[in-house]
Amino acid sequence: MHHLLELLKELGPVGVLVLAMVESAGIPNPGGTDLLLLFMTAARPEEAVLTAALAVVGSLAGSMFFFEVTRRGGEKFLARHTASGRGQRFRSWFLRYGMITVFIPAFLPIPILPFKVFAACAGAMGVTRKRFLLVLFAARLPRYAALAYLGAKLGENSGIWLRQHGWYLLALAVLLATGLTLLVRRANREALPATD
Repeated sequence: MHHLLELLKELGPVGVLVLAMVESAGIPNPGGTDLLLLFMTAARPEEAVLTAALAVVGSLAGSMFFFEVTRRGGEKFLARHTASGRGQRFRSWFLRYGMITVFIPAFLPIPILPFKVFAACAGAMGVTRKRFLLVLFAARLPRYAALAYLGAKLGENSGIWLRQHGWYLLALAVLLATGLTLLVRRANREALPATD
């Protein structure tokens, strides 16, 4: 694994593209793209915009591959992994809150919710490709742009800054989740037909 990371570092921004694609396609490597993006933008701040853009493109490409796989055989996967316990709870969250459950873990660099389970739910339960792609783009663009900016400005101190401000990021996640949940509930109430 160490050798692969060194190879990706040598590839520069293209290495970030490759890792984002592989990670998003379903091969577990939590936070690998974020860390490589921080490292690359700290080492090459002049390429921060390109590196962030390639991270977004790689993430979208890999996630679309994962989405298509779950779209074709995802119901069996969901039946096996969401029949009880946490999996069942995550599935019910997706049924209740929809694509918000995809947006939040795709947006936050803190792994508080499992992105892959919600992405699998989206594929298996018939979310359109366009909608999935738009939600993912809306989440990944600000995430990777912010990480690239942080890496370019703070350099190797980026990781320290993230650790020191982890609670603030967690509070942001809670506020974001709460706000989006309230919006969904309000939209659902307004969508209900009026009774006489």
